[in-house]
This record gives sequence, structure tokens and C-alpha cells, in this order.
Amino acid sequence: METRLPIEIDERDLQFDFVRASGPGGQNINKVATACQLRFDVFNARGLTAEIKARLIRLAGSRINADGILVIEARRHRTQEANREDALRRLHALIERAAVPPKARRATRPSLSARAARVDEKKRCGAVKQMRRAPAADQE
Repeated sequence: METRLPIEIDERDLQFDFVRASGPGGQNINKVATACQLRFDVFNARGLTAEIKARLIRLAGSRINADGILVIEARRHRTQEANREDALRRLHALIERAAVPPKARRATRPSLSARAARVDEKKRCGAVKQMRRAPAADQE
């Protein structure tokens, strides 16, 4: 089993914005900004290798903009702190997934019996199509 050092994220690369969350919440919903938007600059992140950054950009999908800013929105909880922790957990999980290099694909070739079976199937299909044809005029 491979052991990796935990990836450290520099606090200077993180920016937290708190906005009003949508959904139920009673009177407090219009007064308190509890939803958290975490912004992480992937292009200029310290401590991440170029390979991890490339995989992180691919994994982030639509959550990353053209400037390389990854935006994670957390609004599950009713408090700013809980949403902040949730956003950080999700960022760490995404970076952990990006840190795992993909398994290298090894090219394989079909076995001799698999190739023979494929040719036999092609011949069988060809014979069925041959039977569907109308008889030639000279055979009457």
C-alpha cells in the first residue's frame, strides 16, 4: 500500500465569501449570509505540482472558470463556520482525488481464439445476408 504525505494548502490561496443562502430558514434567511463560496486559485496554487493542477482542473469541470479559479459553494448548514468547514472538506477531497495518478493503460491484443470467433461470426452474418437475397435470373 502506498503512503502519501498529506497535501498542504496555503491559506493565502483561499478566499471565503459569505452570501445569503436560498431555501427555508425563517426570518433569519434575509438577514444572515451563511452560505460559503470558497475560491481557490489553481493556476497560482503553492504546493501543488503541475500534474496535480492539470488533474484538478479536469476533475473540477464547470466549477472552475477561465482564470483558473475553482469555486466551491457550501450551503448545507445554517452557520457560516459549518459551511466554511464543509467547503474546505470538499476542496481537500477534490485535491486528494487529483493527487492520485491514473492507472497506466497497458495495450493488449485479442487472443487467437477471440479473433477466430470474430471471423466465424462475420461469416455467419454474411451467410444470413446471402440467404436473404433474391435468386439470380440465370439460376431459374
